[in-house]
Amino acid sequence: MPVPLLDLTRQYAQIRDDVQREIDAVVTSQQFILGARVDAFEAEIARRIGCGHAVGMSSGTDAQLAILMALGIGPGDAVITTPYTFFATAGCIHRVGAETVFVDIDPVTYNLSPARLAEFLRGRCTQDAAGAWRTPAGNRVRLIVPVHLFGLCAEMDEIGDLAAEFGVPVMEDAAQAIGAEYPSRHGTVQAGAIAHSAYFSFFPAKNLGAYGDAGLSTCRDEAFATELKLMRNHGMEQRYYHHKVGGNFRIDALQAAILHAKLPHIGGWNAARRANAERYAAAFAAEGLLEFLTPPATPFAGRVAEHHIFHQYVLRAARRDDLVRHLAARSIGHGIYYPVPLHLQDCFAYLGYRAGDLPESERASAETIALPIFPELTTAEQDEVVAAIAEFYRA
Repeated sequence: MPVPLLDLTRQYAQIRDDVQREIDAVVTSQQFILGARVDAFEAEIARRIGCGHAVGMSSGTDAQLAILMALGIGPGDAVITTPYTFFATAGCIHRVGAETVFVDIDPVTYNLSPARLAEFLRGRCTQDAAGAWRTPAGNRVRLIVPVHLFGLCAEMDEIGDLAAEFGVPVMEDAAQAIGAEYPSRHGTVQAGAIAHSAYFSFFPAKNLGAYGDAGLSTCRDEAFATELKLMRNHGMEQRYYHHKVGGNFRIDALQAAILHAKLPHIGGWNAARRANAERYAAAFAAEGLLEFLTPPATPFAGRVAEHHIFHQYVLRAARRDDLVRHLAARSIGHGIYYPVPLHLQDCFAYLGYRAGDLPESERASAETIALPIFPELTTAEQDEVVAAIAEFYRA
């Protein structure tokens, strides 16, 4: 039986009427750019996240770019992030002219390693006469961007401690983590409400997906939210009066309305993904496959309810590339996130990284595979996935 990696038609069948009502309301109003539907979505998602302020954007990429622009980050600055993530995380840093600094990941969580971050800041950066910390290339460290990869929050307390020590703000890449919770030492907090600012993607395949591109920037500070709104609308508050140079990063009212209709379902969908992940882990153990497979880590399980939202179910697999071919031959959906870490991408060759510089990111790119995890995945389909994997390792 073929098993898809993702099938959004099953989700749409559940929510068709609610979504269609929202679409009809927008079309009837003929208000397609910003407006009441966007305001309502921003207010509701800010309330749910607990972030203070939410600003709808045209994509997750633009949401990140708007934050970088609002912070005034550019040439002469440096931003620290992980190379094991989607391209936009580093691409936006490059676009504003700042130096992209890659720090390796934790091999268990695949998130930015606080230990490696400490090594870089304490061991390789120097403080200038004005007190600013500078990279070996001489650029001022302005921002740290941990990624909540695949729906698991990074170790934000430890990262936050380092950021405070070096006087650098943190921006969360929460593109894959809508609804995920983090057990901070100060209490449970959601992704997007932990740091100075954050951004989300609502690409259709995300746990909360639009019907096209859409994104969101979040922040604690009202003044900074005002800056973000300027950045998304060409630096314009009053029409044709431009206070700054921004961009066209506005979220469509149609996308905001669709996301607003889907938002009440996100908790249930995330819970279904966790249940599927637990079923996989139990099945792999029962089949004796754990000598070949390392399921995703769940370090916060038992400490918070939404400890992982499994945007992707990514595990390490022995002979990964051979397994990929085996699954493809049996029409079992799968994916590789990500086959080449960013520090080894051709477009970042100018940064001077070489193979072996960030070994855990390189190993993850060579060994991991994503399996179907979407909420509507059936037990029979999961059994088919497990059977195909067992067949491969027992051959």
